[in-house]
Amino acid sequence: MRVLLLGANGFLGRFVADRLLADPAVHLTALGRGDDADVRFDLAGGSPGALTRFLDAVHPGVVVNCAGATRGGARDLTRHNTVAVATVCEALRRSGCGARLVQVGCASEYGPSQPGSSTAEDAVPRPGGPYGVSKLAATELVLGSGLDAVVLRVFSPVGPGTPAGSPLGRLAEAMRRAMQAGDGELKLSGLGVQRDFVDVRDVARAVHAASLSAAQGVVNIGTGRAVRLRDAAAVLARVAGYAGALHELDGPPPRLPIGAPRTSAESVMEHLSATPSPYPDGCGAWQQADVRTARDRLGWRPRINLEESLADIWMEAACRI
Repeated sequence: MRVLLLGANGFLGRFVADRLLADPAVHLTALGRGDDADVRFDLAGGSPGALTRFLDAVHPGVVVNCAGATRGGARDLTRHNTVAVATVCEALRRSGCGARLVQVGCASEYGPSQPGSSTAEDAVPRPGGPYGVSKLAATELVLGSGLDAVVLRVFSPVGPGTPAGSPLGRLAEAMRRAMQAGDGELKLSGLGVQRDFVDVRDVARAVHAASLSAAQGVVNIGTGRAVRLRDAAAVLARVAGYAGALHELDGPPPRLPIGAPRTSAESVMEHLSATPSPYPDGCGAWQQADVRTARDRLGWRPRINLEESLADIWMEAACRI
């Protein structure tokens, strides 16, 4: 099976590439903006026609899109997360390769959830920030493309290589600095937030399974269990051997209303850009996935527990002490 991977050098893409390369039946080609890509191409700025010609030459059976941006202003997020996917969909429609598309989405597309609830794929998306809006627009483009396509809505990915700007990445860095300075007290904020943390290697397994399946539509990828960031901090402290006290500077930040005007995607993006959210991912105080669809349609279940993921995050942070 010939697979074209977009975004192979990103946090998720690196592990997806490793997983696909471990399958002897897969012949992998990586396309991206970096020098380490097999083929250099800017999805956000390249033309659908140029990508179509490449698809016709390579003739992949599956295209996996892990490319995109998680940070930046609304315009940059739209360009890298929405316009880029429009280019991919248009090129696949024009091409004669007939490839299946596996699009990696995110839980930020759903926005805030009711505490205690599990979010299923039929939930009405109400993204609380420009990142979620840009990813939701990409999902709608994929679902409306008429292609053989599946969108994996990944909840909160963690594990080796976790970005420093993510909640657990920031937590590990704060703990590293405290240990390096010999501080016996670590003061942190926002520890009441609860997220469904799923290991990036399990996400890569899900992408591989989706590539081989006939599943279409949206499929949640998570563990089905929300974990309070305060509890994750306690586990990380145990893994790191940090004996100091953990103090929360404040309680959960207040939840802002998300009654943004819905007359157009542009007006929503402008509103969200101008309205700072107390939750950077726009997901409120709680998110937990309903993962029954992944089990039933992909035959996928998470295997790696949070303590193992945190141990790997700490291993990288400890190397900087």
